[in-house]
Amino acid sequence: MVTDTHERILDAAERLMVSRGYNAFSYADISAEVGIGKATIHHHFPTKADLAAAVLARYRKNNRRHVEGLLAAVSDPVARLEAYIGYWEDCIARQDMPFCIGALLASEIPSLPDNVVQQVRGHFADLTGWLGAVIEDGLAKGLLKTAQGPKAAAESLMATVHGAMLAARVAGSDPSVFSAITRPALNRLHATSGA
Repeated sequence: MVTDTHERILDAAERLMVSRGYNAFSYADISAEVGIGKATIHHHFPTKADLAAAVLARYRKNNRRHVEGLLAAVSDPVARLEAYIGYWEDCIARQDMPFCIGALLASEIPSLPDNVVQQVRGHFADLTGWLGAVIEDGLAKGLLKTAQGPKAAAESLMATVHGAMLAARVAGSDPSVFSAITRPALNRLHATSGA
């Protein structure tokens, strides 16, 4: 059974991982933020690896729900990619979730436990699959173009977005830095852009 305490622990762990990374937070940090004892955290998540894997599993589930909603609400593949970029522009501007936790943890893979690595890789597979399907749809409709196949184009766009997150973070969470990198990448995919 998922309780309010369980969710508050996950929320705190996600915020800490986004701001510090996996290796720079502890149960003591969560205890201080949530106002519960470390024993309570261990009751819900026996190990830090269990906690991080649960955070990523929830993150992936929420992303799938967001993507399903976007697919239902927006049929145009170009508009779907615009919404993907726009989502991160908004997150960076609001600074509520200015970095993809999967991308952040990917940089720590050599030191992550196996169950966390599996979730990180699963996140990238999910995102590549979704972006690839959107790009493939756009190619079929003549709305997008790429010299690469849809999967390679998806991986390239995903890498650009994640790199832009890093650049924006270095610039003090400046969304204009993110946009200056991602918008030209998106424009190169537009069949009507002339690029």
